[in-house]
Amino acid sequence: MTAITAVGAYTPRFRISAAAFEEAWGHFRAAGISEKTVPAADEDALTMGYEAATRALEAAELAGGEVDWLAFATSTPPVAEADLTARLGAMLAVSESATRHVFTGSTRAGTRAISAGMDAIDANAAEATALVVTADAPMGHPDGELDHAAGAGAAALVLEPDGPAHITDRAEFAQPYPGTRFRNTGDDETQGLGVTQYDRRAFTQTIGGAVAELERERDPDVAVVQAPDGKLPYRAAGAAGVDTDAIRAAATVHELGDLGAASVPASLAAALAAGTESILAVSYGSGAGADAFALETAGDVPARIDLDGDATLSYAEYLRQRGVVTTGPPSGGGAYVSVPSWQRSIPQRYRLEAGRCPDCGALSFPPAGACNDCGTLDAAEPVELAGTGTVEAVTTISQGGAPPEFAPHQSRSGDYAAAIVALDAAANDRNGDGDGNRNETADANTNAETATLRTVSVPAMGTDAAPDAFAVGDRVETTIRRIYTQEGVTRYGFKIRPQTP
Repeated sequence: MTAITAVGAYTPRFRISAAAFEEAWGHFRAAGISEKTVPAADEDALTMGYEAATRALEAAELAGGEVDWLAFATSTPPVAEADLTARLGAMLAVSESATRHVFTGSTRAGTRAISAGMDAIDANAAEATALVVTADAPMGHPDGELDHAAGAGAAALVLEPDGPAHITDRAEFAQPYPGTRFRNTGDDETQGLGVTQYDRRAFTQTIGGAVAELERERDPDVAVVQAPDGKLPYRAAGAAGVDTDAIRAAATVHELGDLGAASVPASLAAALAAGTESILAVSYGSGAGADAFALETAGDVPARIDLDGDATLSYAEYLRQRGVVTTGPPSGGGAYVSVPSWQRSIPQRYRLEAGRCPDCGALSFPPAGACNDCGTLDAAEPVELAGTGTVEAVTTISQGGAPPEFAPHQSRSGDYAAAIVALDAAANDRNGDGDGNRNETADANTNAETATLRTVSVPAMGTDAAPDAFAVGDRVETTIRRIYTQEGVTRYGFKIRPQTP
C-alpha cells in the first residue's frame, strides 16, 4: 500500500475575473468560473512545478537528496522534446542517480504520474520516497471556451510506503473518443470540436468506467473530479456515484480555472490539507481515459498550500502577460552566453552555491578566482546560501531600458526591479566552516547571541512583484523563474520576491 505523506500546491499571484472577459468579448464562455489564475511572464509549467515541489518537501521535512523517484507531469511542457526532470531535479537538488519520469500528452498526466509513483513504491516497499510534481498552464483560442477557462497552477505529492493518507485502491478506464480536446503538433493552443453532447458523454462514461472498478469501503466525504470548467464535474456525479455536494466540497475550479494535468492533484492536495478523511479522486484525459483513486486518512497530512492571489488583471494586461500582444527580441540580439557556459553555472543559478574562503571565511558568488577579501588562491569550499537576503540597492527597468535579451520579458511583464541583494549564508553556517559546524575560532570569540550571518552581495532580477515592492533594507527571498530564451533554449535561474512572513 502507498501513502501520501506530504503535499504542496502553488498558483500564480495574478487573477482575471469573468467580468473582465465579458467586458472585452461581450460574453464569458467558461461556465461556473468566477475568476482564474494567470501565469506571470516568467512562469511556465516547470517553474510552477518547482514552487509546488519545494513546498511539498518543506512540509515533509525532506531534502531533495532524499527523493528516490521523481516524476514531472504536464500537458503544456515548455519544450516539446527534452527531459525536464533533469532541470527540475537540479533545481530541487535531487540525486543525479534518482529515477525520473516525464508524463505529458493529456490532462490525465498528473494521475498517471501518481500511479507510476505507486508502482515504484510497491517495487521498493522497504525504503522508497517518490515525489510527484504536476503543473499546467493550458491555452486556447482567445475567444474560445478552453482559453476562457484555462488557469495555471501546480501540485506536488510525496509518496512513501506508510503515512497518514493511504491510497486504498486505484483503477483506470479508457475508451476512444477522438476530437474531444486536443492540441496538434506545433500548436500552442488546445482546441476541441465543440460537440457538446459528445464531449459530455466521453467525460461521464470514462469517469464512470474508472470509478466502477474501485473497491471502496464507504462513500467519500469529498470527490475530487477533473474540472475543465465549473459545470462539467457535476455532470459526472451520477456516473461517479457521489452527490454534487461532495464534488463542490473539493472544487477549486471556480476560483482558479482549469488547471489541466494539475486539476486533480491540486484539489486533492487542498482536500488533504483540510483534513478530509475519505476522498475519491478521479481524473479525465480526452482521447479518452480516466484514473480513479480511493483514499483514507488517519491523521493530519503535512501540507503547504499557496492558492491565493493578490493581483487582478484587466483583459489587456492578461493578453500582455500571456504574450499574445507582445513582440520578440529586437534585432541585433543581446549579450551572448553559450549553453555550455550557462550549464556550468547551474549550481549557482538553481541552488545558490557560493564559495567560502578556506583562509578568511569570506563568501564569494560565483565561487571562482582569488578571494576578494584576502586574495588567497586556494579553492573555495562550496556552501549553499539560504535563499533569503536584504536589498542593498534597487532600480526599475522600464521600456527601452532592458538589455535586448530581456526585452521580450519586459514587453510582457512591464516594469521590473533589478537589485543588489546581500544573500544570507545557510542558517547553520554562521561564521562557519561550510559544513554546518561552527569553527573553533568562531566558537572562542563569538557566542550564540552575537553570532552574525555572513552575506554575499549579488545582482538579482525581481519576479512579477511590482518594482515598488522592493526597497533598500527590505527582506527578500529567491525562487526560480525563466530568465530569457536564446538560441531556442530557455535559461532558468533565481530571481527575488518580497519575503513572505
